[in-house]
Amino acid sequence: MYGESSFTWEYVCGYATREQRKRRLARRAYTLGAAVCIVSLTVMLSAKLVAAGGVRYLKEKLWNAEEAAELPMDGKVTEAVQAQEMALPVAVALAQAAATAGDEDGLSAAAHIPTVYLDPGHGGTDEGCARAGVREKDLNLAIALLVREQLQGQGYQVIMSRETDTYIAKEARVAEANRSGADIYISIHQNATEEGAGVKGMEVWYTEDEERTDSRRLAQLIRQQTLKSTEAAERELRGDADFYVTKNTSMPACLIETGFLSNAAERRKLNLAEYQQQIADGIVQGVLYYFHPKTMYLTFDDGPSEENTRKVLEILRERNIKATFFLVGENVRQHPEVARQIVEEGHTIGIHCDNHDYDALYASVDSYVSDFEKARQTVYEVTGVETNLFRFPGGSVNAFNKKTGKAIIREMTDRGYIYYDWNASLEDAVKNPDPKQLIENGVSTTLGRKKVVLLAHDVVGSTTLCLEELLDSLPEYEMKPLNEEVEPICF
Repeated sequence: MYGESSFTWEYVCGYATREQRKRRLARRAYTLGAAVCIVSLTVMLSAKLVAAGGVRYLKEKLWNAEEAAELPMDGKVTEAVQAQEMALPVAVALAQAAATAGDEDGLSAAAHIPTVYLDPGHGGTDEGCARAGVREKDLNLAIALLVREQLQGQGYQVIMSRETDTYIAKEARVAEANRSGADIYISIHQNATEEGAGVKGMEVWYTEDEERTDSRRLAQLIRQQTLKSTEAAERELRGDADFYVTKNTSMPACLIETGFLSNAAERRKLNLAEYQQQIADGIVQGVLYYFHPKTMYLTFDDGPSEENTRKVLEILRERNIKATFFLVGENVRQHPEVARQIVEEGHTIGIHCDNHDYDALYASVDSYVSDFEKARQTVYEVTGVETNLFRFPGGSVNAFNKKTGKAIIREMTDRGYIYYDWNASLEDAVKNPDPKQLIENGVSTTLGRKKVVLLAHDVVGSTTLCLEELLDSLPEYEMKPLNEEVEPICF
């Protein structure tokens, strides 16, 4: 039921309005034009790289189609393919920059190439923590150099606070980073404690800052991917960092403590080149997801609710996330202030139904349209919003609309409305759902998808209890609201 469709809703249903057909043709023309441009840019770049002896690099690092074709596929995108997909925008940006070389106007218009500021902590006379001859400053630098090598190979610009065993004051590091115009700041460190030799694991810190809300997401991604690549012991993500380098940088910043030198077993691992590479792999993967996230459209059905919807809105507001709410007419009439709050806080709204009487809704085309129009009118009168987005109660395919479903779809499409099913779900529309289970449902049905429309219900108390942890579990996704330009997911 939650399988991801590669078809647009027009093809699935077989119906499209004149305006929708126009948009489809426009997209085809755009795609064709974009393909021509990319081919042209590739040819131009190749010509320039020939002179520089760089064709082999382009083939091996950026567009090695033969190797990509040989990668194992098991029904979902592999990590290797995902890495290539995330690197491609940078490769295209490089192609654009190279193709316009010598043209000042062209260079200024070239796509932005991300810049990463890497800060291997300590150095020179400042060894950091040290145990049994293993020095923090050396490990920090070794890992940072590995990270730089990979990021540069992916086309990123990398600036390092130090490339050798040199002392640089933290104030100077931050000042240089701020002057550089870097997009993100990553400080690499090791840990140690006197609390006990058994303490181990990886920590990632950031400074909670209203002006740099992306610091949290950067820290989440670095932590998530590095724990995955190393299988290190998991320690908490900390947003209360009082470090100079995370407090005073002008860009999103985080500090990673990759392990404890005071733990003998972890110290031995940290001193191994193989383990250092695993740490670097995780940091790089986190950076790739930061700049090239997957997309999630977070959607809520059945509201508004006085208590639960307000809790959902509070969580979304704190994280600067916009979502889509498919409203029920009778609930809007009961809680008009909450409906207005949804709109005022910048979220998208759509129509769900006026009430959830499935038998009455799907009895005929006329009964469905009558219910829909009542809900639409209520939403307009309360919020002032005219929307052409809607979601069928139970989805477009359910046990109640087998006889009338196609006819209802045809009628609603002809009226210019666009319906959105989902391809991932919390499965929270059950009696007394367990918040932990809802998180598991959301993550498992989302896994591997590049574009996700996630179904949740803002009238369910358990959903509000799990929402923060759920969002923390999915930092690789950029949360966006639906709009009429988004290709619908349909069953």
